[in-house]
Amino acid sequence: MKYTPDKKSIRTHEVPQWFHDAKLGIFIHWGLYSVPAFAVTGMDITETMEKLGLEGHFKNNPYAEWYLNSLRIPGSPTEKYHKETYGEDYSYDNFVPIFNEEIKKWDPQEMVDLFKKAGAKYVVLVTKHHDGFTLWPSKYKNPNKENYCASRNIVKKLTNVVKEAGLRMGFYYSGILDWSFEPNPIKDGKTFLENGVKTPEYTKYADNHWYELIDNYDPIILWNDIGYPPHTNLYELFAYFFNKHPDGVINDRWRQPFIEGKKNTNITFKDFSTPEYEVFNRIQKRKWECTRGVGNSYGYNKFETEKDYMNSEELVRMFIDIVSKNGNLLLNVGPMADGTIPDFQKKCLLGLGKWLEVNGDAIYGTRPWSKAEGKTSDGIDVRYTQKKDSLYAILLDTPKSNNTTIKSLIIEKDSKVQLLGYEENLIWKQENDNLKISIPENLSHAIAYSFKIMPRPKIN
Repeated sequence: MKYTPDKKSIRTHEVPQWFHDAKLGIFIHWGLYSVPAFAVTGMDITETMEKLGLEGHFKNNPYAEWYLNSLRIPGSPTEKYHKETYGEDYSYDNFVPIFNEEIKKWDPQEMVDLFKKAGAKYVVLVTKHHDGFTLWPSKYKNPNKENYCASRNIVKKLTNVVKEAGLRMGFYYSGILDWSFEPNPIKDGKTFLENGVKTPEYTKYADNHWYELIDNYDPIILWNDIGYPPHTNLYELFAYFFNKHPDGVINDRWRQPFIEGKKNTNITFKDFSTPEYEVFNRIQKRKWECTRGVGNSYGYNKFETEKDYMNSEELVRMFIDIVSKNGNLLLNVGPMADGTIPDFQKKCLLGLGKWLEVNGDAIYGTRPWSKAEGKTSDGIDVRYTQKKDSLYAILLDTPKSNNTTIKSLIIEKDSKVQLLGYEENLIWKQENDNLKISIPENLSHAIAYSFKIMPRPKIN
């Protein structure tokens, strides 16, 4: 169909099957902030807000990619670190030549090979974060800073390798926040709402960047952050994109602010929502994408230790839970300045990929079942997914004996039950409302175990 630049037309767009099927994407936060690679450690964003409040959160922001904002807050740990490390008058802009020298070492093929091994199906690259530094040489130059972009066209090089690998490519762009235009820091809720750049000139600058990214690099995901400046009809951008890619997707962070007493221009359209460091306790009707880092930061924080990172077991179990509730996981990596993925992050991704090699059939291409959660009689959590005529019951721990009983699960009399990774059908029996399954004697250790039940039982 032909999309027109209005709410009615754009809201007819449906989430494409590939995005429902993909389940796992990789987010990449990489920029000038990767040079100092500093943020407060020990808490994630949810914990800092709960324990410190908004003002305390911004002063002790665990996100290394917010380095410039944290640096501008007097008395912040980042300001102290910066002065002690680089000196009183050292500008954030001084990181530009350092970053541009470091990225000469970057090998995009090595990076994408890791993403494939992790089992990812799409990649979302931060093309411009809130500091305003771009990872491509836009013909629409920053009017406030000269040569404020990467010396290598990271957007182009990574996009080419991602697509050659058979993965899909998306772009993140910081819409309304740009600290190369706005010198005042975000310190609390009030300054957060005031910090967005709302001039017509900046809006045109952001619009031009989005159209340039779409025309020159052909993404299939548009992932805007925080909000979008006013003085523009975003439905024009959405229609332009969807007419090129009816199978494209657009996230939910395009909110436009009130301005000059005019009617609110909020955009109500979204293909999917993007909760941050958050999951749900029930199946969501609308598609969603959990976004989070392997650690507590998106940008690389060299002061994080292994205890600040998820391990493979935590990652796999969280991922299964997300998928069972109609979600995708957009898992972030924060490369060092030279593009190297830190070992702690790499280890976690490879652990996920190893589990998916055996259990991917219970994840990719699935949809939520009538319920997401269950339990075994010995207290092991179970998550459900379904595909075609199969139900997958995924145990999030190792059965404690040579059989396991899944509570409140009734299957048909002629059903076949298999354990992914094993060829033989398993022996099972129905005990009232519970399903008892005999476990193979040579059961190898795994983070989670996926039972495939055919045909898919009716709603229990």
